[in-house]
Amino acid sequence: MLSLTGSGTTHTCDGVSRRDFMQVGTLGAIGLSMADISAIEARAAETGTQRRGQDDRACIMIFNLGAPSQLDTFDPKPDAPREIRGPFQPIATKSPEIQISEIFPKHAELADHISFVRSCNHGAPAVHDAGWQMMQTGRFFTGGVNTPHAGSVTAYLRGRKTDLPPFVVLPELMGSGGGNMPNGQSGGFLGKAYDPFALNADPSKPDFTVPDLLPPKQIGEARLQRRQKLREVVDQTISGFEKSENAQLIDSSFQSAFRIISSPHARQAFDLSKEPSSVRERYGMNRFGQCCLLARRLVEAGVRFVTINTFLTVFNEVTWDIHGTLPFTSIEGMKNIVAPMYDQGYSALIEDLVQRGLIGNTLVCNLAEFGRTPRVNPAGGRDHWPQCWTVYFAGGGVKGGRVIGRSDPVGGYPAERPVTPPDIVATIFHSLGFNVEDILPGPAGRPFPLADSGTKPILELFT
Repeated sequence: MLSLTGSGTTHTCDGVSRRDFMQVGTLGAIGLSMADISAIEARAAETGTQRRGQDDRACIMIFNLGAPSQLDTFDPKPDAPREIRGPFQPIATKSPEIQISEIFPKHAELADHISFVRSCNHGAPAVHDAGWQMMQTGRFFTGGVNTPHAGSVTAYLRGRKTDLPPFVVLPELMGSGGGNMPNGQSGGFLGKAYDPFALNADPSKPDFTVPDLLPPKQIGEARLQRRQKLREVVDQTISGFEKSENAQLIDSSFQSAFRIISSPHARQAFDLSKEPSSVRERYGMNRFGQCCLLARRLVEAGVRFVTINTFLTVFNEVTWDIHGTLPFTSIEGMKNIVAPMYDQGYSALIEDLVQRGLIGNTLVCNLAEFGRTPRVNPAGGRDHWPQCWTVYFAGGGVKGGRVIGRSDPVGGYPAERPVTPPDIVATIFHSLGFNVEDILPGPAGRPFPLADSGTKPILELFT
């Protein structure tokens, strides 16, 4: 099969031939080939009519890369000794059942829309990459099998609704977690056709553009030169290729591939300048806040699954990874920098979804790879702790104002209703209308169930 690997993509509105399309680039920059797009559309045609009752459901997964401390955020223990409870006080929320840390006042105002699961745990290694795999795919990768991200499964089962990709990651894929393992943000054994569209840009920047959706005049001379070299390669093989069996595949998928990168609808969905300044400022003029706003726009425009990485790596930036010593963050750093940004962006997203009537069909899940040690360490931080932590959900059929599960008096272990990462992923699938007993085509053609045997969605969230 002819392999084209352009450095980017570009738009024209009309008058573009298949060969011209090859000249200006391919979908390689976003991990997709035209044959891949054809595969997505074929699968969509096969399954797109299934489960129509929830076909409009979407998911926004906010992944709190670095792992927040459960005791300092959403499972405070005010009666524990100070070295356990930490420096923050709990505050009441709009839901009488729920108290959370004082550093999230906007969350407190929206607690009637949110349900917390305080008993999440896993037995994988206490390294970031392992938790990333578990929480986004429901599996720890073993035996060379990379399980697809929940968004990739959604793309496979549902296809796309519009010209936009079905699965988008903002602002870009996860970076290093220190474990040198796959991070779980790919199509895995489903193939590159189901990899996400990664934005690869900071939407809070004044000159924000989506690199793979730029019109021709903005792609730059350097890209044009690279694409001319690509054209030369194509020209050397195109005459023979057009006689091959693969040519028909390229012809049949050309229109669908071109539609993604040439669609005015796609460009408009990514265009934050369409939003009033007051709305952008309400989300916060920072990377996370603007990613939350962009996620709302994408879901509204027809994207089925959006993952927001709150941070890109645990190294050399202030994150949830509060070990207390450089290159990591302190508890105070979390309070002064991370929490205000996060509280503002998340609350604006939920308020916007409610006001626009989107909350019922949009699941917003806030996940992390593990929790933090119950006892504050000598550096004034907390270390990795997969034995117990909190995740939470809103929208997508979830009943707000609830607490599912309970941790012990020091937030160290589940004391009631233990929940594992496969349960979390199954809950996402349940909201989207998937049957967790459905089978995917696994590696080497072997059947692969959506969920491990015995895994069940957290149905208490929905009833």
